[in-house]
Amino acid sequence: MYQHDIVVVGGGLAGLRAALEAKNMDVAVLSLVYPFRSHSGAAQGGINAALGNTEAGKEDSWEKHAFDTVKGSDYLADQDAAELMAREAPAQIIELEHWGAPFSRTEEGKIAQRPFGGAGFPRTCYAADRTGHVLLHTLYEQSVKSGIRMYSEKLVIDLIVEDGVCTGVVMMDLLTGKLEGVLAKAVIFATGGAGRIYSRSSNALINTGLGMGIAYQAGVPLKDMEFIQFHPTTLVGTNILMSEGARGEGGYLTNAEGERFMKNYAPDAMELAPRDIVARSIQTEINEGRGIDNAYVNLDLRHLGEERILERLPGIRDIAINFAGVDPIKTPIPVQPGQHYTMGGIHCNCNGETNVIGFYTAGESACVSVHGANRLGGNSLLETVVFGKIIGQAAVKYAQSIEKHNPNSVVEGIRTTQEKIEQLYGDKGNKDNGQIRREMQHIMMENVGVYRSKVPMKEALTKIIELKERFKSTSMRYTGRKFNLELLRKLELQHMLDLSEIITRGALAREESRGAHYRLDFPERDDDNWLKHTLAQISPQGPQFTYSTVSITQWEPVARRY
Repeated sequence: MYQHDIVVVGGGLAGLRAALEAKNMDVAVLSLVYPFRSHSGAAQGGINAALGNTEAGKEDSWEKHAFDTVKGSDYLADQDAAELMAREAPAQIIELEHWGAPFSRTEEGKIAQRPFGGAGFPRTCYAADRTGHVLLHTLYEQSVKSGIRMYSEKLVIDLIVEDGVCTGVVMMDLLTGKLEGVLAKAVIFATGGAGRIYSRSSNALINTGLGMGIAYQAGVPLKDMEFIQFHPTTLVGTNILMSEGARGEGGYLTNAEGERFMKNYAPDAMELAPRDIVARSIQTEINEGRGIDNAYVNLDLRHLGEERILERLPGIRDIAINFAGVDPIKTPIPVQPGQHYTMGGIHCNCNGETNVIGFYTAGESACVSVHGANRLGGNSLLETVVFGKIIGQAAVKYAQSIEKHNPNSVVEGIRTTQEKIEQLYGDKGNKDNGQIRREMQHIMMENVGVYRSKVPMKEALTKIIELKERFKSTSMRYTGRKFNLELLRKLELQHMLDLSEIITRGALAREESRGAHYRLDFPERDDDNWLKHTLAQISPQGPQFTYSTVSITQWEPVARRY
């Protein structure tokens, strides 16, 4: 058994930032992969803060950043959370800079900023088109420097909760297959999103929603899970992200007729409208026969010139050449919408506190809610460092106030988890986990995707319930204990099916269109009935849904105009 004051599950930006805030205590990070392999490193375009480092952005302020965030969220974001994030943003960027983050620079030596979708000013700070990569390595370096204990290739399976209090976790050492208990005064989940529920996703393979599922099974509600962001520009064939920074630098979207079609959907913002609007616009062009090969549109950067592409978008060029065989200096990039971000997550407040005492959450696995129905580009990296810090502080304060928990709770937790694992090993059914996973991903992409309506979503729900039944009759071909990735995939699938059901039921219930949730049968936003958060709680009968109010501090909902 291991023992630490604070345990952080997840080695991405949110987890590392929380751990750094707790570095003066006995803190440890548990990660499924080596931390610098976390999905945070795939973020490309930038991180938002009202620094005013450009001529066009000199009138920017944190209040305007907060308003853009609320407006972009289609007014479902909690405004106190949006204000907190925007207010703390400049100091967080300066801190990252002082820690060594190599931001791109203006000619005057200031941190460079570019325009991003839904923003009134160019406030997105960037490091070429590898911003997440450099920030992740910066925080990892600081974590190593601070002596933070890292446990890599550890699969957290269960949260240990005794009488409403979290006392630790049960994890598996992937190398040996051995279950290990970790006793902790406070536990922080920073386990990322659930993008791999969908067949076309820009997310890493580890983004299965495992942490959300574990929390849900432990009795923590999930919030706003029906709001799934589809990034407008993912590379055809692989769905690798083609950064919003490409459009921020001036890239065009064109259809099969060579037309910059965004003028028909968002004439003022054009390609820099919020992501939900651009994704639907692209999908409409494809659905109505104006897509190229009825499958995609072009992201055209040629007019930017070779020098600017090599300086500002070198990663995009490398990906396009290596994965699509096109050089954007000479040829447009084929793109289509793909699942990108989970706006919903583990229900928590601005301090990351949940309904389980001593259990906190941060980053994409959490729902504060700062993104509401639609996240603005550049706000996800910001959320990780702002709330990672705040939640780290809250966990430290709590951990300092209590004595060590009884280790018997961890012993019992290991026993319960061991029984679960042995049952999975012993299943003798003839159904294939991989086939169930593929069918789930396909039905979610086709029926609960960019456009939604009642009949297809009901079909999806029926299919998911059928898949959950079939899952009970699955078996594993490999039953060895060392690096049993088949066991990992089976554990993931169990939670992915739960999350798919929650997403679909929540989307069916929400009879309106708001942000990324667009219903063809209810195309208008309905503030009278649906200006509220969805909460899903586990029960023997399946997910039970309740609703909670949205925090409105200064901006009453109005129609979005771009």
